[in-house]
Amino acid sequence: MYKFRFFLVSFFLLLSCTLLSQNNKVFIKSEKVLYKSTEQGDLNLYFYRPLDFDDSKAYNCIIFFHGGGWNSGDYKQFERQSMYFASRGMVAISAEYRIKNKHGTSPINAMEDAKSAIRFLRLNSKSFSINPDRIAAAGGSAGGHLAAVTANINLFDNKNEDLNVSSKPNLLILYNPVIDFGSRKWLWINNPSNASPIHNIKEGSPATIILSGTEDKIVPFETIINYKKIMESVGSRCDIILYEGAEHAFFNRGNDFIDTVFQSDIFLRSNWYLSGEPTIKEQYQ
Repeated sequence: MYKFRFFLVSFFLLLSCTLLSQNNKVFIKSEKVLYKSTEQGDLNLYFYRPLDFDDSKAYNCIIFFHGGGWNSGDYKQFERQSMYFASRGMVAISAEYRIKNKHGTSPINAMEDAKSAIRFLRLNSKSFSINPDRIAAAGGSAGGHLAAVTANINLFDNKNEDLNVSSKPNLLILYNPVIDFGSRKWLWINNPSNASPIHNIKEGSPATIILSGTEDKIVPFETIINYKKIMESVGSRCDIILYEGAEHAFFNRGNDFIDTVFQSDIFLRSNWYLSGEPTIKEQYQ
């Protein structure tokens, strides 16, 4: 009787976490975890875990920050990417952070939240079965900016947190990221270069891949090329993949979604975060 009951519990648990559709897409149910309480509201991380998750192991991890100009957007922008990388054996997370339309805040708060999220993961790595030294940060547009800030800028930390715990990721995957604030005036910050990743690259900056479009009017591809040059000048790896004719926010559309995930998978494998062949094309084509 016990074995039968255990089988039923295991079956329904598996069914609630994953479902294979006819074209082999892997659907994984997320778990919402509170990581920060602010005056403007609570902020959550959405965890997507491998199908064969074993809490005695320490998994490589990837955390996504959505785009939306620091004004809008939510964690669901990277839901498909999170499910995919969880299906490949990582713990994948999509993060909430404070945005203007919902919280009445500025990008300064968003940058603080991104750092808080990574610090929270590292501080609680044992509880979440993740390797604290194998945390990749990823994001698109404004979310790409936040990921790059966590990797390169030593400002905007929450002083009430344990600053002995690093908020710096070990790897970066950036989709048309906003990385250069130096040539514009911004109402929310007096010195834009302080929040500009390209102006704060230094020795030890983590290996990075940037995927962007040649027709992006918000993030010109020349900026991406310049970022790569500066990264390499300090001895850090920076791969770039430019998509001919693609505009801003292209990475979640059609075949561009498939290929950007494929290229991200290849980059993660080259840094020993994944093994085996990518399955994104089998899942989505």
